[in-house]
Amino acid sequence: MNALPPSLVARIPKVELHCHVAGTLRTQTLAALAAQYGIALPRQADQLYVYRDFYDFIEVLRLVAQVLRTPADFARVAYEALEDAFRLGNVQHTEMSFNPQYFLPAGASYHAQVDGLAAGIAEAERDFGVSALLLVAFDREWSPSNAAETMDLVLANRHERVVGIGLDGPERAGPPATFQAVYRRATQAGLRKTAHVCEDNQTLAEAPPSHFGDCIDLLQCDRLDHGYNLLADAATVQRARDSGVFFTTCGVTSVAKNRDRRLKAIRQMADAGLRITLNTDDPAMFHTDMTHTYQHVLDGLHWGWAEAGALSLAGVDACWLDDAAKAALRQRFSDQLAAIAPTQPTSTTASNATSLS
Repeated sequence: MNALPPSLVARIPKVELHCHVAGTLRTQTLAALAAQYGIALPRQADQLYVYRDFYDFIEVLRLVAQVLRTPADFARVAYEALEDAFRLGNVQHTEMSFNPQYFLPAGASYHAQVDGLAAGIAEAERDFGVSALLLVAFDREWSPSNAAETMDLVLANRHERVVGIGLDGPERAGPPATFQAVYRRATQAGLRKTAHVCEDNQTLAEAPPSHFGDCIDLLQCDRLDHGYNLLADAATVQRARDSGVFFTTCGVTSVAKNRDRRLKAIRQMADAGLRITLNTDDPAMFHTDMTHTYQHVLDGLHWGWAEAGALSLAGVDACWLDDAAKAALRQRFSDQLAAIAPTQPTSTTASNATSLS
């Protein structure tokens, strides 16, 4: 099979569903804001996004979050994230997660965070014709009581951009069941729900397949982030396939030595009939964008045009736009894909493309 050329991959319309605001900061923006607030970085900003392991990355992510203080800071970062996603990856809809717990200690109120992010999104929508929504995420290493206090802020200050919640951070620190009460409140409030689960930068003991069932049964998640470790248990794979839940997989990870294993897991998930989308996770911090991520996965798995198109549309199907907006976006993507489709099909197998949709 001939690989899809980067120029074609760049033109594929894309949706980004697994993207952390703190992980989008351009190094020059990070350096400027750190200098503005007198925050000493452990090394130069352009050298900060290199990690010893997964837990080192988590510490860098939390450090970077400290440079966001005012609504203008959040607006700048949201705008730049959507601009980069659109210009580099033709991302036309994004759902970004942000952790209020990271920003509150530095003096950024919940209002400052949401109002700033919403302002940046609105400006990017005007400039680039894209759309974006927000998810509030809870870090597992903060206590359930802290998550409950953060949920109090979310529910007392409802914003049309904030449509759901998520759960991130090291899975070993907070199994899904620990946050059942917070997720119950989200369900009652009509918020959508996702959670990081079975992430492969953690061991099977830290992020076991059993966490999938807890996310479905106890947290009542509408979609899930990552999911790779569930492949270790055949019964869980079967249940995940039967559930029809989407997994927001990420082709590039913080630990370079784990990237081949990540590719193999994405192939296995697709081959098992699980519904997957492709995402960047933390694009600036992982030195990637959606075009690079698509190219990395398509080339690495010897997938072609059919798989690329199926991944594009899967992103639309998994997103949390309202039904009318989602239908319009899917039609737009279908038209754009038809307009750029290569004259010679490059798919390896029809079954791969079917399992991705």
